Amino acid sequence: MNRDQMLNKVREFSGYWDVIVIGGGATGLGAAVESATRGYKTVLFEQSDFARATSSRSTKLIHGGIRYLQQGNFNLVLEALRERGLLIGNAPHLVHHQSFIVPTYDWWQGPFYGVGMKVYDKLAGKLGLGPSRRLSKEETLKHIPNLEANGLKGGIHYYDGQFDDARLAISLTQTLADMDGIPLNYARVTGLQKTNNMVDGVTVKDEESGEEFEVNAHSVVNATGIFTDEILRMDEEHNPGIMTWSQGVHLVLERDFLAGDTAIMVPKTEDGRVLFAVPWHNRVIVGTTDTPVDKPELEPRPFDEEVEYILNHASFFMDRNPTRQDVKSVFAGLRPLVRPLENKKTSSISRDHTVVVSRSGLVTIAGGKWTTYRKMGQDVIDKAAMVAGLDIRESKTHNLHLHGWLNKSDRSDMMYVYGADIVGIKKLMDQHPEFNQPLHPDLPYQKAEVVWAVRKEMARTVDDVLSRRTRALLLDARAAIEAAPETARLMATELGADETWEHTQVHQFEKIAEGYLLK
Repeated sequence: MNRDQMLNKVREFSGYWDVIVIGGGATGLGAAVESATRGYKTVLFEQSDFARATSSRSTKLIHGGIRYLQQGNFNLVLEALRERGLLIGNAPHLVHHQSFIVPTYDWWQGPFYGVGMKVYDKLAGKLGLGPSRRLSKEETLKHIPNLEANGLKGGIHYYDGQFDDARLAISLTQTLADMDGIPLNYARVTGLQKTNNMVDGVTVKDEESGEEFEVNAHSVVNATGIFTDEILRMDEEHNPGIMTWSQGVHLVLERDFLAGDTAIMVPKTEDGRVLFAVPWHNRVIVGTTDTPVDKPELEPRPFDEEVEYILNHASFFMDRNPTRQDVKSVFAGLRPLVRPLENKKTSSISRDHTVVVSRSGLVTIAGGKWTTYRKMGQDVIDKAAMVAGLDIRESKTHNLHLHGWLNKSDRSDMMYVYGADIVGIKKLMDQHPEFNQPLHPDLPYQKAEVVWAVRKEMARTVDDVLSRRTRALLLDARAAIEAAPETARLMATELGADETWEHTQVHQFEKIAEGYLLK
């Protein structure tokens, strides 16, 4: 993918696109891929980088949602489990089985959670990843040797899905391009175009050049996640909005805090929240929180009380108590929740998605979660096609192999996330030995990956590379800061940028990365 080429295609196209999608996170990418695979002329505009906000800050799980089962939302669990099974088949290079244990410390928890997991198994049906089973204390500790043993009665063993969220977003972006769709990052929609009070296009600002231009389409889809209300107010100035937001925080620890390959899932802490400790990219992710916030922002910051909450609760289940000094990185993301009619705690608001059609014909999709991104795309494009009077075409994404599809990967090589593209990166390293060097001694990335990100994945900033093309900022914030100058140097050579650009990029990244360090 080449951004300049994509931008020129949009500028040079003088007719009507079938579908414009606003938003380059999980929801928007899912909608755009759905549209393009049906043969609709599709363009996607993202104000920043793909998956910059919520979609790169998840717990890294593709799952049905045990919590939703507890809430009695069987339809959402059933849909999510089905989508989980489809996604493992459609992107096996990025989504894989993950073993979990629910540790039990009270006599009643074993039977109670055991029955719940059997319901989970039943709902998954043929797309299940393996049957759950109850474990003795000894069996539980064999899976997780450094689980807190004091008072442990046993555990419930089950399977769910794990993935790399930002890498899946890039795979979807590449899939969109493969299907002749146009994905554009750093292209901010600044207004909606209307004819006879009906939306028929958008005004777009190229954030790199400052140029503004108009793009017409039969249908415009608002898939902007936490920023949904901003687009709704472009349509109707006094729209009260439909969104509310909650913040989820995760701490990243060294791998030795969780021995073995099995994750911990605590379905209910004393205040009713879910806690995960999950091995990921040779680190451990622990979280999460559910804190209401007043407004959306691209770089939310964790509150001290959220950090302390996670550290305190992790110490209940780990025999080695993590401290602030043990945290390699902390990241926060905002959940885009559809505001219910009645007041509810954000933790109890449904994660179902909602499709809304405005009087102007603007089609908005809100809510949902990564696991169901494909179904969300299907539902919103069904509606958009109907509203715009496009030829009705069936969905083709149920068994669509996403870009990079590779059935078997060597997960000991961190480049497995590229899937079939790993061949191209290895070739680049063979041809240019200077790229076949570590980007930083404490990070599992090669310099070739920076070059690849610019040439093939539309990375435009140091943050794009260190936060989302690689996951350096999440794995070790301090090491990522130290890697920023070399990253900028490599990118500048590829982009034809000067030293001033390098210095600016490093400074901007350092400001972002400061929020991932615990003081």
